[in-house]
Amino acid sequence: MQRAVSLVAPLGFLRPALPAALSRSLSCAQDKLRRTPLYDFHLAHGGRMVAFAGWSLPVQYRDSHVDSHLHTRRHCSLFDVSHMLQTKIFGCDRVKLMESLVVGDIAELKPNQGTLSLFTNEAGGILDDLIVTNTAEGYLYVVSNAGCWDKDLVLMQDKVRELQNGGSDVGLEVVDNALLALQGPTAAQVLQAGVAHDLRKLPFMTSAVMEVFGVSGCRVTRCGYTGEDGMEISVPVAGAVHMAMALLQNPEVKLAGLAARDSLRLEAGLCLYGNDIDEHTTPVEGSLSWTLGDQPVTALQFVQAGEGYLASLNLYFLNVLLFFFHYKLRTFSMAFSG
Repeated sequence: MQRAVSLVAPLGFLRPALPAALSRSLSCAQDKLRRTPLYDFHLAHGGRMVAFAGWSLPVQYRDSHVDSHLHTRRHCSLFDVSHMLQTKIFGCDRVKLMESLVVGDIAELKPNQGTLSLFTNEAGGILDDLIVTNTAEGYLYVVSNAGCWDKDLVLMQDKVRELQNGGSDVGLEVVDNALLALQGPTAAQVLQAGVAHDLRKLPFMTSAVMEVFGVSGCRVTRCGYTGEDGMEISVPVAGAVHMAMALLQNPEVKLAGLAARDSLRLEAGLCLYGNDIDEHTTPVEGSLSWTLGDQPVTALQFVQAGEGYLASLNLYFLNVLLFFFHYKLRTFSMAFSG
């Protein structure tokens, strides 16, 4: 608890105001917003609904923001992340398609293994961050950000058409499932009560299809966005409320909203697209170089990467110089005024 409070208190999370980075993305306007399958469930449980990336989502419930944050760190919390874009990429050339759009070695993923990756533009800027899983069922399962839903979908659909016109065997399907994130140190213990699969054999960034609390066809992935152990469950819409209710029967579980999710990821040092990284940020600048993998590059790609890296270094050294200039100027001003 002390670890969390020591961070959130200086940032103002002990006050009713929301974090600045989050509040820029939120509003209370509810007109023409998309709703997740759990919308009525949120209202019934005291969810304070706000607009986020075109969706109506709970920013918090009856518990305070700090209480939700600390509960996640000590027990586990249930987050509705159904607003995120879920897609299947299928066909013999599915890896070819994905590796033409993202960084990293998708071909090297083992069955049911996933990885964080990045859509990038020609200048090396980050278009979005996403998780790609090479499923044992013969397709790639992709989860990307709601705020980039339209551009991500267009990007993938355009590439599908391009490859299909060239004779490639590839296709895309949007997955119309809810997505629940159970996050916290007791998440696996809680979920184990509802599955036959031994979750000890589901390590970080791996995935499996299983029945969860009587709902069949769920994909469970051991991952999350809080810095804690956790599971993301892609569940058919018809079973979403039932599953949420089943999870809440365990006293370890409480509902949490966008505010806690934001402070948890800040404490864990995780980037939020649109706030910490965007299309003008390279993987190097975003401390995401580790996502690049070991794929061989062409001479042109090498030159372009070098230019981007040098630009990142130039920006870094410029920031360092500006910091020292500001520091020296401030020191001089204090000495002069004293």
